[in-house]
Amino acid sequence: MSKKSSPTSFSKSASYEEWRKQRYAAQKERRAKYESLSFRQQPDLVTPSNGGAVNYDADLGYPGEYPFTRGVQPTMYRGRLWTMRQFAGFGSPEDTNKRFKYLLEHGQTGLSTAFDMPCLMGYDPDHPRSLGEVGREGVSVSTIQDMETLFEGIEQDKITTSMTINCTATVAFAFYFAVARRRGVSFDKVGGTIQNDMLKEFIAQKEWISPPKPSVKLVCDVIEFCASSAPKFNPVSISGYHIREAGATAVQELAFTIADGLAYVDHCLGRGMAIDSFAPQLSFFFDVHNDFFEEIAKFRAGRRMWARLMRERYGAKLDASCKLRTHAQTAGVSLTAQQPVNNVARVAMQALAAVLGGVQSLHTNSMDETLSLPTEDAVRVALRTQQIIAEESGVTNTIDPLGGSYFIERLTTEIENEAMEYIKQIDALGGMLRAVEEGFPQKEISESAYQFQLEVDAQEQVIVGVNKFQEGGEQEIPTLKIDLGPEKIQVEKMKAFRASRNEAKWKKAMSEIERACVENRNVVPVLIDAVDVGVTLGEVSDIYRKVFGTYSDPGML
Repeated sequence: MSKKSSPTSFSKSASYEEWRKQRYAAQKERRAKYESLSFRQQPDLVTPSNGGAVNYDADLGYPGEYPFTRGVQPTMYRGRLWTMRQFAGFGSPEDTNKRFKYLLEHGQTGLSTAFDMPCLMGYDPDHPRSLGEVGREGVSVSTIQDMETLFEGIEQDKITTSMTINCTATVAFAFYFAVARRRGVSFDKVGGTIQNDMLKEFIAQKEWISPPKPSVKLVCDVIEFCASSAPKFNPVSISGYHIREAGATAVQELAFTIADGLAYVDHCLGRGMAIDSFAPQLSFFFDVHNDFFEEIAKFRAGRRMWARLMRERYGAKLDASCKLRTHAQTAGVSLTAQQPVNNVARVAMQALAAVLGGVQSLHTNSMDETLSLPTEDAVRVALRTQQIIAEESGVTNTIDPLGGSYFIERLTTEIENEAMEYIKQIDALGGMLRAVEEGFPQKEISESAYQFQLEVDAQEQVIVGVNKFQEGGEQEIPTLKIDLGPEKIQVEKMKAFRASRNEAKWKKAMSEIERACVENRNVVPVLIDAVDVGVTLGEVSDIYRKVFGTYSDPGML
């Protein structure tokens, strides 16, 4: 009788190649290929012998210690949870103020403000181009009076606020700080973040007034002001989110975002600022997409990249200058109108990846956001998703619990290396500002978006409910309806506001803004004084259009 080989006869000391040949190759795989959402070929198994080994001291270290791969704080979520910051804004300032208070009552720990399209593009509500858009996809804020109403009953020295606004960020910033001054809150007590990232606008989101160079100058005006006067406020949120939403891969999102940050650093250094005087206040904002491990590794790689670049390229001495602190938002582009309740599961997995990746702040999308602005019920479920992760899952009990995983460490290193290759290409082009002007990142993203769509069409990338597991008919869920009432109200308020202001003070303030722009001075202190006497968002934007010129998409794609 022949003797059968025992299943346990395979030597555990054999190499990965021997295991793969003798054991793995005998089994069939479910798919012809396995790749990540970013087209990365996925290994079947990672061991120390095929890329899973790591130099602990050089590449990982301890949480709160350079190069911050394992987190920017020593205790991470054992000491303090991430800020739960749900994005909110619609209709009038009164409408959004009510939503802010609703969210705070339900356990949100920070505010995040969405502005409407007229605000984002530099128009007051009574401008012809604002017709039909006032308060539709965010809150309408064009005067200091609007900003006072928006934050009525909310203490600026106790609640941190994030504002998602870019080409008019200087104006929204001026409103916010002018309100603080009126309330007697000193600037050094005001905490929060303003997005204020114009380079990603030219790359991805496409909301601008003036060309790239003066736009970057305005971004850095806010950075310079905060460095000297508002130490608790983050003057820019260097944003990969919109880059990813436009179709970038995880590596492209990380590389182009880091490169944008380097461009702002270079501009500030060119003003004579010392790196350690402003780098600690720089913050970031990333997307969290569906590929669970890739997203975790992306955050870890980003922290290590930024730390090394700050120290090795710029000679930063402070640890705070080397820390990549980041907000994250689950992927809006991953939400589906088909079977929208499935979005709850997508958001939960993405949020868990963000937490395991070590973010400092998180927004979880509501399941209905592919259809409309979120309802109160939907946004509450999104907030509860974060709270369940924080309080029930156990993932906050141990710092960087996936650190040391062969697969995670290999993936972290791969993403870092590939992103650095992009940084080298951008450096060779003369930096990110020049690369944007030539259309380099735009073209790279366009190609990735096209490749992804081809794979979706071929079902190589599965979207549940869209190209697989479809159901007949539409799945109806309640959606938020925004009527035109707030637009009429805001237009009337704007007329009354203009009629009530002191004409002489207004004219002088307008002249001071234009002179500061022409003389290439920091506009922020001038704007804070100007909005306090009644200058509006649209009026400041008109000065930018006059002095800096306007910009049109060159159509490089």
